[in-house]
Amino acid sequence: MARWMKFARVGEILPGERKIRDLGELIVAVFNIDGEYYAIEDVCTHDGGPVAEGELEGHTIICPRHGAHFDVRSGAVLSMPAVVPIDSYPVRIEGEDILIQLDGEE
Repeated sequence: MARWMKFARVGEILPGERKIRDLGELIVAVFNIDGEYYAIEDVCTHDGGPVAEGELEGHTIICPRHGAHFDVRSGAVLSMPAVVPIDSYPVRIEGEDILIQLDGEE
């Protein structure tokens, strides 16, 4: 069964912005891109450091240390030096709450 967790309220993450939270077992970043929300783990698979504070260009987050590019919609690697995708998480809106699915299936 899916485990959905409240991450933030809709008004907390404006278009073009992100919010990063330490959830204990992992650190997750949620991005608002043109009113659509996307969630990824805040870890660069190249070196294990945080990635979500990097520059956001469209749907691409650029790692601030070594320049690896990832798609925030899926976690897919878009450029070296990373070769492994970042974990991504489904997001849904319920009322004014932004929820992320951490495990399980719907």
